[in-house]
Amino acid sequence: MAKVSRMSSIYSKFFTCLFTAVLALILIALIVLVWPEESLEEVDREKYQSVKIPSAPPVEIRNDSPLAAARDELCTFHKCFNVYECGYNDQTKISVYVYPIQQFQDETGASLLLSISKEFYEILSALIESPFYTDDPTKCCLYVPSIDLLNQNKLRLKETSQALASLKWWGDGSNHLLFNMLPGSVPEYNNVLDVDIGRSVIAGGGFSTTTYRRTYDVSIPVYNPLTADIQLPEKSYLEVRKWLVASTQTGLHEEYKAVLSQLDTSQLLYVDKCKTGDDKEWDLSKRCRDTETYSYPHILQEATFCLVLRGSRLGQTALYDAMKAGCIPVIVADGYVMPFSEVLDWKRGSVTIREDNLDSLVTVLQTFSIDKIYEMRQQIQFYFNEYFKTMKAITLATLHIINDRVFPYAAKKYEEWNDFPREGASHNPLFLPLMPPSSQGFTAVILTYDRLESLFEVILQVAKVPSLAKIIVVWNNQEKTPPHESAWPSVGKPLTVIPTTENKLSNRFKPYKEIETECILALDDDIVMLTADELQFGFEVWREFPDRLVGFPSRVHLWDNSTGKWRYESEWTNSISMVLTGAAFYHKYYSYLYTSNMPGNIKTWVDDHMNCEDIAMNFLISNFTGKAPIKVTPRKKFKCPECVNTEMLSADITHMVERSECINQFTSVYQSMPLKSVEFRADPVLYKDNYPPELKKFNDIGSL
Repeated sequence: MAKVSRMSSIYSKFFTCLFTAVLALILIALIVLVWPEESLEEVDREKYQSVKIPSAPPVEIRNDSPLAAARDELCTFHKCFNVYECGYNDQTKISVYVYPIQQFQDETGASLLLSISKEFYEILSALIESPFYTDDPTKCCLYVPSIDLLNQNKLRLKETSQALASLKWWGDGSNHLLFNMLPGSVPEYNNVLDVDIGRSVIAGGGFSTTTYRRTYDVSIPVYNPLTADIQLPEKSYLEVRKWLVASTQTGLHEEYKAVLSQLDTSQLLYVDKCKTGDDKEWDLSKRCRDTETYSYPHILQEATFCLVLRGSRLGQTALYDAMKAGCIPVIVADGYVMPFSEVLDWKRGSVTIREDNLDSLVTVLQTFSIDKIYEMRQQIQFYFNEYFKTMKAITLATLHIINDRVFPYAAKKYEEWNDFPREGASHNPLFLPLMPPSSQGFTAVILTYDRLESLFEVILQVAKVPSLAKIIVVWNNQEKTPPHESAWPSVGKPLTVIPTTENKLSNRFKPYKEIETECILALDDDIVMLTADELQFGFEVWREFPDRLVGFPSRVHLWDNSTGKWRYESEWTNSISMVLTGAAFYHKYYSYLYTSNMPGNIKTWVDDHMNCEDIAMNFLISNFTGKAPIKVTPRKKFKCPECVNTEMLSADITHMVERSECINQFTSVYQSMPLKSVEFRADPVLYKDNYPPELKKFNDIGSL
């Protein structure tokens, strides 16, 4: 019995080892499937016929050829990068040299390294077509070897190290750039390339915080060639998606699977690979949950958030696929260095959750408001199209990051990297000063119809403001002529009355030639409660923020889950997203935009409905700047004690409904929600401090 037991143990160990070896081979085969072994000769050269990559004679690598030095893990930009080699061609642009393509052979003439993949050939093509390229290695800042290191599973590590060391300008690897997306191999799956690379820079797709050399390496995305050419249908940022979150990765760890299986299935779509046929093969373009089959990556477009979980490698193609589908990535991989995190603000377009907190996934994601989700969708789509979509985009983003390190005084600003272009927005031809001079003052533009008594009171009030330069009254009543000039108040400031030909609310925003100041104060003819101190302080605030809409009455837009639409809200809240132009300062350039470059039919809508011109101006400015308006002083509700309720537009019970309809109409025109909510208000510094009035500049600030 002991002998049988011993034999069983031997057979058990044998089959265990055999099973482990077969499993390892299967894993390697699956990984290689993601990056096809496509040689340079198999690439469609006609597609790249305009790009001529130099070639060189084969190089013989002997068994005793020197190896490159081991990776210097302590490298930083200031320690290992020689900036004195840069700046030959242009003082603000690095020059990049690409080594000629050549074969590396042993003594018998057999090739030591695999041929170049299509993806790496695209990198070389992008480098040569880029404005950074130079064909002169003696006037070069950065060298790129034509050795395909993208997939470590395709490399013979020793021979690759010898090939790098044989390069003419290699030295210790300084000022050399190597691209790698799939580092490590079974069973360790190291998250950095295992080749000896000396002091070279790695643009890698799997860095952790322990292997990433800050200021030196560049974290890049893992490109997915299997989904890159799949055309997904265009989706609006405003659509409501079926699933809150989707998990579509295959081969997840059992602990992850156990946690996901316990989450709310009405909110989470958890799918895995589909088994087909007796041979148990699976289709990479399909995902299954029980008997349901979903097309991949199309199913990602049905989810608001998409999980990117730690796999055998930190860098996952799941991130690329989620971004391609406009799905907000949820990163659950502790220590993962996000692609291009040196310049991209991932808080604006993704969610990070610790692996230990995966069970709180649904609870965390349900806290995101609908307008935040819309904003994050736009942000992630911008990142993908600009920096992720193609190997060329990834390559150029990498070069720009290195260029910004070498020439920091000419580096791209945070806004240039992260702010997405807004539909319908124009490029401002003006160079707005940081703070316009106070000497120029502002022009008060008052829209009126026939309320002469309150109009004259408004004129007298605004005339007391020291910075007032001129008053313009836009007379919007075609059935009655304006009063004779002798009937108007004498205010000691220029006063011009401009009759209009049609009764339109948009008349208040026309760029009248009589407006000579940069700053315009838009006023309604019934805003009689503002003091001179409040208006003067509002103008001072505008001078600090000349690109913003700065004013007094504020409103907010809210999402109504019951109707699935936006709602206009005027009640007191801790946030605002609009400042009404019944009393607001803005730059005169926006009058030109409103009159000549308003998107869609918004101007016509405003004039036909005789409503919402102030909301339209808020949309225009927020869409143009990407910024929220600024509310001034504590007034939240503007009351008109002298007015009879039946005469006030806001007394109409349909007013709020119409205003909400305006917001939804304008949102459909912009194909996004440009309004930004902000919890901010500008008050004078000593407004509530117990100091003598002589020490305060603005004493007459109204209370709530």
